[in-house]
Amino acid sequence: MCGIIGYTGKKPASPILIDGLRVMEYRGYDSAGLYVPGSGTFRAVGAVQALVDELPGMLPGHAGIGHTRWATHGVPSKDNAHPHHDQSGNLSLVHNGIIENYAELREELIRKAHTFRSDTDSEVLAHLIGEAYEETNSLAQALTRALERVTGTYGIAVMHEDLPDTILVARMGSPIAIGVQEGEYIVASDTAPMLRHTTQVLYLKDGEYALLSPRGHDMYTFDHTQRTRELEVLSDHIGAIQKGGFPHFMLKEIHEIPWTLENSARGRTLTKDGDVKFGGLEEQSEQLRTIDRMLIVGCGSAYYAGLVGKCLMEDLAQMPTEVATGSELRHRPILTQGKTALLAISQSGETADTLASIRAGKRAGLPSIGIVNVVGSTIARETDMGIYNHAGPEIGVASTKAFVSQLEVLALFALYVGRMRGLSVARAAEVLFELRALPNKVQQVLDTHERIKDLAGAYLGYDDFLYVGRGYNMPTAYEGALKLKEVSYVHAEGYPAGEMKHGPIAMIDTLFPTVAIMPQDSMYEKNRSSVEEIRARNGPVLALTTEGNTELEHLASDVLYVPHTNELFTPILYSVALELFAYYIGTLRGLNVDRPRNLAKSVTVE
Repeated sequence: MCGIIGYTGKKPASPILIDGLRVMEYRGYDSAGLYVPGSGTFRAVGAVQALVDELPGMLPGHAGIGHTRWATHGVPSKDNAHPHHDQSGNLSLVHNGIIENYAELREELIRKAHTFRSDTDSEVLAHLIGEAYEETNSLAQALTRALERVTGTYGIAVMHEDLPDTILVARMGSPIAIGVQEGEYIVASDTAPMLRHTTQVLYLKDGEYALLSPRGHDMYTFDHTQRTRELEVLSDHIGAIQKGGFPHFMLKEIHEIPWTLENSARGRTLTKDGDVKFGGLEEQSEQLRTIDRMLIVGCGSAYYAGLVGKCLMEDLAQMPTEVATGSELRHRPILTQGKTALLAISQSGETADTLASIRAGKRAGLPSIGIVNVVGSTIARETDMGIYNHAGPEIGVASTKAFVSQLEVLALFALYVGRMRGLSVARAAEVLFELRALPNKVQQVLDTHERIKDLAGAYLGYDDFLYVGRGYNMPTAYEGALKLKEVSYVHAEGYPAGEMKHGPIAMIDTLFPTVAIMPQDSMYEKNRSSVEEIRARNGPVLALTTEGNTELEHLASDVLYVPHTNELFTPILYSVALELFAYYIGTLRGLNVDRPRNLAKSVTVE
């Protein structure tokens, strides 16, 4: 949530800041602002373009900071937009996170005659640092003195008029990356804004700060112990954060799924031997052999991927598996049974509730495994072992290719653990053989996009949807409904098809369509019975089923055909079709599906 950008170096700062804000707009688009020493502070409500419209042109100056906001404390407004200043007006700050004790700190500062111009918690932090600077005349000392008094999470960048080419950055629970070039630095909440400027990056850890200027950088812990760290090399490329001719990132990223599946599996499968290799698990393989229970945690789409993961783990690895949302798990006791491992799923690797659950699991003595997409992210660093998705940057707020990649990686992980626990070579090889065919089968789904667009047009007038599925595709129903809600603002519920008679069928009438996910698998006949009950009550039904299954044409209102695959992989193919359906509903309603209202890509605050 929220995007921080900063630059100091040889080039004019304002174009770099604006470009970075545009790239990170998926992190928040309630308001935006920037500060360039000597030119001043500019803020605007709405998208980054509104800020550009406020600027008098290119600002002179070779350093600056900027911010794109997702509102937490205070409504979207110019006053609440970042950067914020201290009491003197000489110190500027951008902040991502939440200061939990800001109200009491604010009252204390007001008693000292401080005047606040916003309703945000972030401005309190600016005033605290500014007050400490007046006492110490050291920006680093002022920062750490102020942070000693703060409870909460933060990634921050600070500048002062006394040091116009210096940026001070710090983090606790909210990511800060530092792109490095000779004589210049780019600071950001993630690496996407750096791709056109550098391939070298440093990541701050919790409890660290860094001073950056064209003369170099110094990194310290909050007790001022100096730190050194090797530069890491970014593997993504600039094309990954451009639309590439597509009208929206969401559509581009759906169409990248065949490539994503190939990349997520590359170098990890030995099909004939029925084996899976994960470099990030090799050193802990013996520890994994002793695990007899799995606890999966995720939020949003990652949680629904975890529900599919439960099916996979119990099917292929014969391992009892529980799935929990991070927002719940972090606040309840983790009761271990036998030798339990915690498996955390997060696209960004920064999801606050998932990260808190990992830490709770560690306190309970659980080894942790991460499935994340962003290299160098906090979850990737804090888990004991892990797997990268290698899906490439995902810019659209609604997860598409990353979600599908999570499903594939979970299948590979279940095979990996299953082979340790006696899964036969023949069964494993059969699954891996079908996995190799998935990119081509996803492409076949993508090739039906005109049919899916027509169906979206046919169902455009409905205000309520029910998505149903069973077995492996109960989670697919949840995820399909979530996608529709996220990008079209249409009410949709995901539900187990077998639970229809326990309440939801009361809602069914001619104005409440059902999207039935019913491949010809082990649950097909049960699903068919549920659809018959819905049709008997005059409910419209859009059925998604296996190619060649013509019997539903006489039962459902509309049918969309999906290629045949192993039951384990049906959530992958059917999710792609449902992503396209949601995309077209959203765009036909005239909405910006890349930036759904009230949502941000990475939820880094509770």
